[in-house]
Amino acid sequence: MTRTASAPLTLSATSSRWHEMAERVLDGEQLTAAEAESILAAPDIELLALLDAAYRVRHRHFGNQVQLYLLMNAKSGLCPEDCHYCSQSKVSEAEIPKYNILSREKLLDGARVAAERQAKTYCIVISARGPNEREMKAVETIVPEIKEQYNLKICACLGLLTPDQAERLAACGVDRVNHNLNTGEAYYSEICTTHGYADRVDTLKAVRNAGMEMCSGGIIGMGEEPSDVVQMAIELRDLGVHSIPVNFLNPIDGTPLAGKSELTPQYCLKVLAMFRLVCPDRELRIAGGREIHLRSLQPLGLYPANSIFVGDYLTTKGQAPDADYAMIRDLGFEIVEAAEALR
Repeated sequence: MTRTASAPLTLSATSSRWHEMAERVLDGEQLTAAEAESILAAPDIELLALLDAAYRVRHRHFGNQVQLYLLMNAKSGLCPEDCHYCSQSKVSEAEIPKYNILSREKLLDGARVAAERQAKTYCIVISARGPNEREMKAVETIVPEIKEQYNLKICACLGLLTPDQAERLAACGVDRVNHNLNTGEAYYSEICTTHGYADRVDTLKAVRNAGMEMCSGGIIGMGEEPSDVVQMAIELRDLGVHSIPVNFLNPIDGTPLAGKSELTPQYCLKVLAMFRLVCPDRELRIAGGREIHLRSLQPLGLYPANSIFVGDYLTTKGQAPDADYAMIRDLGFEIVEAAEALR
C-alpha cells in the first residue's frame, strides 16, 4: 500500500510582520488601532511567531522576571453597583461571603501571607461604589503598619475616588491604586449602568494627580468586539497607566454573564501579545480567569506578560501557589523579590 506524504506545514510569509512590528515598537513607535486589531485577528498558525515577537519586547523591559501579587478581599459583597460580571454587585445572586471591611488583624495576616508567597505587592480590595469614611480610615491606619512589618508595596482598590481621597491614600503610603476600565468606552454601558466609563477615567486621573501609580486593565470575553479591547489598551497607554491586569471572564453562576464562554486559549494569548506591543514598557499581569481560559497554555502567557496573582482572586479560587512557582521555574524565569521591587 502506497502512502502519500502530506504537504509540509509552513507558516505564512506574513508571520514575519510580527517581528517587524516588534522592531518598530522597540524603536519607540506606537501601534495604530488597526495594527493592534490585526494582532487579535492573527491566524492561530502564527501564534508562536507572535508570542516570540511580544517576548522580545517584554525581555527588553523586564528580562525574565515575574512579579507576584496577592489579593485580599477586604470587604465582600454589599456593593450598590450593577457591574454584570461581578459576583459582588447588587444584581448578582451568586453565593458568596458578605462582610464589611476586615479587622486590622486579618488585614495584617493577609500581608504576612503575601510576604510568605513572595508577592511584591499586597492588594487591598473592597466592593463599593467608593470608600466611606470608616473604610478610608481603616486603610490609612493599616497601610503604614503593613509596610513597616512586611516591606510590601500596597495597591488599594476602593472604587471611585475623589481627588481628596486620592491625596489621603498617597499620604498614608499607598503606592498604587487599581481601578479597571474593564472594557472600551463604546461597550461600557453594556456591562454597567450605575456609573459611566468617564467616572472610571476621572478616578485614574485623580490617582495620577495625587502622585500614585495607576493600575488599570480590563476583562476579556464579556461580548465585546476586538475593537473594544484595542480601544481600552490604547486608552490605558495614553493615560500612562503603570500596571495592566488582563482578566478573562469567569462567568460566575448568579451573575448576568453566567454561562458566557467564548474564549479560546489562542485568542487569550493574542490579547496578551497585543497589550504587550501596544504598552511595551508597562507591567502586564495575567489576572482572573487565566486558569479557566489559558488552561495548559498558561506558561505561554508569561512570554508577553510579566506578572501574575499568586493564590485566590476575590470570590473565586486560583491555581495553587506551588503550581505557579513550578511554572515560573520551568520557564527559566525568576520571581522579583519584594525588597528588589521597592528599590
